[in-house]
Amino acid sequence: MSKSYYNNKSKRVFDLIFLLITLPVTLLIISLILLIYLLSNNQKIIHKSKRVGINNKIFLMYKFRTMKTRTPQVATHLLKKPDQYITSIGYWLRRSSLDEAPQIINVLKGDMSMIGPRPALYNQHNLIKLRNKFKIQRIYPGITGWAQINGRDNLSISHKVKLDNYYKRNKSLYLDLKILFFTIINVIFSKGLRH
Repeated sequence: MSKSYYNNKSKRVFDLIFLLITLPVTLLIISLILLIYLLSNNQKIIHKSKRVGINNKIFLMYKFRTMKTRTPQVATHLLKKPDQYITSIGYWLRRSSLDEAPQIINVLKGDMSMIGPRPALYNQHNLIKLRNKFKIQRIYPGITGWAQINGRDNLSISHKVKLDNYYKRNKSLYLDLKILFFTIINVIFSKGLRH
């Protein structure tokens, strides 16, 4: 599929087909994590955070809760001593990236795609402003993306936006499959994670 035909509509078809193929495994993983939460008496399982979606529309993004309820609403790398906020199960979920699993709900709802720039927190004003400059808000944010496999938490805002812009200009089925493959590799080896 050429880049010119790989638009938001065709990506939506890709997302739904991918979710359908992987649904049994995804549901099994989510069920096991829910069971662990229930056994550990952790009452608040799902965390909803306000994120910036396509065309700067704010939506609620779902994650398994990995941080304590008193944690400030900022990107983890901006926290002073972030380890003090991470729960014991949260540390494992973040290292394995399984805390992102509930975002399949966002994909099904049409808030996100499987592949795209990671959605900014509503208060990450510098990131949002720079993305708007390059019209990155015109594509759907993703569970994983080009910046995720090229540095993740270790990237500066300007470098992250540069990678997001590269993805916007070059998005194709081939690039999405490449990102999915390297996402799996990065998750296995916990590459690019700070916390």
